[in-house]
Amino acid sequence: MGQIDGFMKFPRHGAPLRPVGDRREDYRELYQEQSDEELATQGARCMDCGIPYCQTDTGCPVDNLIPEWNDLVYRGQWHEALSRLHETNNFPEFTGWLCPAPCESSCTLDLVENSPVTIKNIERNIIERGFDEGWVAPATPAPATGFKVAVVGSGPAGLAAAQQLARWGHAVTVLEKSDRLGGLLRYGIPDFKMQKFRIDRRLEQMRAEGVEFRTSVNVGEDITAEELRAEYDAVILSGGAEKPRDHDVPGRELAGIHYAMPFLVQQNKINEGDTIPEAERISAEGKHVVIIGGGDTGADCVGTSIRQGAKSVKQLNIHAEPPEERSEKTPWPEWPHKRMDSTSHDEGCERLWKVYVKSFEDDGTGRVHKANCVKVQSAQRRPDGTRELIEEPNGDFDLDADLVLLAIGFQGPEKGPLLGGLGVELDKRGNATADPATRMTNVPGVFSAGDMYRGASLIVWAIHDGRHAAEGAHRYLMKQKVAQGLKATAD
Repeated sequence: MGQIDGFMKFPRHGAPLRPVGDRREDYRELYQEQSDEELATQGARCMDCGIPYCQTDTGCPVDNLIPEWNDLVYRGQWHEALSRLHETNNFPEFTGWLCPAPCESSCTLDLVENSPVTIKNIERNIIERGFDEGWVAPATPAPATGFKVAVVGSGPAGLAAAQQLARWGHAVTVLEKSDRLGGLLRYGIPDFKMQKFRIDRRLEQMRAEGVEFRTSVNVGEDITAEELRAEYDAVILSGGAEKPRDHDVPGRELAGIHYAMPFLVQQNKINEGDTIPEAERISAEGKHVVIIGGGDTGADCVGTSIRQGAKSVKQLNIHAEPPEERSEKTPWPEWPHKRMDSTSHDEGCERLWKVYVKSFEDDGTGRVHKANCVKVQSAQRRPDGTRELIEEPNGDFDLDADLVLLAIGFQGPEKGPLLGGLGVELDKRGNATADPATRMTNVPGVFSAGDMYRGASLIVWAIHDGRHAAEGAHRYLMKQKVAQGLKATAD
């Protein structure tokens, strides 16, 4: 624990944000630095709460040793805090910058005062200090096992699995279909939430640990499923849940209506120095932007649209506006049902609740010009997945819409030739099913991790799944080694 009465003496102070007027003008990260003294004071607020729900599955899927490293920061033992942090989490910089911090919602101080320990901020500062001081160094792998493992996808699940397996002595190759590594960390997360050099420095460490990376490889096409199984002793499927959910209403075919992800990817590519042909460019500059979907991806579209110079930005949510404080439906330590405000919402966005878009109108040239909307009393999903709407009487209205971005979630992995070629069974949501204990699919030696396994979820769950799949693959391969040894002895 931290200081014995620290939670009573010290108020919560999170990381200060850059002023709104400044950050709207660029893609640099949002947070400003805090001093060691300020961080030590926040670490001192961690109490001896008996059962630290912050580090259970409710709070932290990777089981971070949160009270331990809070106490170490309070005592100024930063190097030891980093060691504790890395015991359970391969990439605390990814979670420290991007995780919505369910650990803080599970903190005992959130139960009593709604002022949890600033866990996420302390985590971020531990790992950044580690990189600044040169404490983050390549690990020495175990002796080579002679087994080769392919990891398909270089998002957080794939990278976590690859690092674990390489450290256990396996020859690991990560296969990525994009031109750069990192998956949605690279192209789906705006730079103002996390700049990409943070991915590159980890990749450098992993290369030094023996991991091989191959980009622009579409597994299933460039390498067939049969070739993959022939070359590698085990396969980790961590390609994500990339199939977007559509909004199939009249006018959907109009130009100017796009899924959120291509919009975000383009801006990240531009930030990396790429040139997007004008005919392919999706830009919010000078446009009335309507974003359908109230989640984090929609909020990322808000911040990006504002930085591109949108004339107006509206984010639509089909559900009622949640309460500002935790709802009784989600008692502590559960993830709270309450309104979640992104930093992007402070930058100039109008949020509309209980709104459904019924159709789109064009401007006479085949481009979207209006979104025809209606206020709804309720919107429930039927068992077959269709939506049952109860509209407000006289609730119809129109919104100016020169650019419409669909940010209404994902429907599992893309059904390409890889999953079919391997013969992997899918669940009713389209995810690659696997044994929860081992993460092995119905195909021996093929494992599933991250969003491909559980559907679109948090980065912290992806890291958890990657580590879990790596452990399952390692045990599987070691059993093969024992079996080979017994056969050789018998022969």
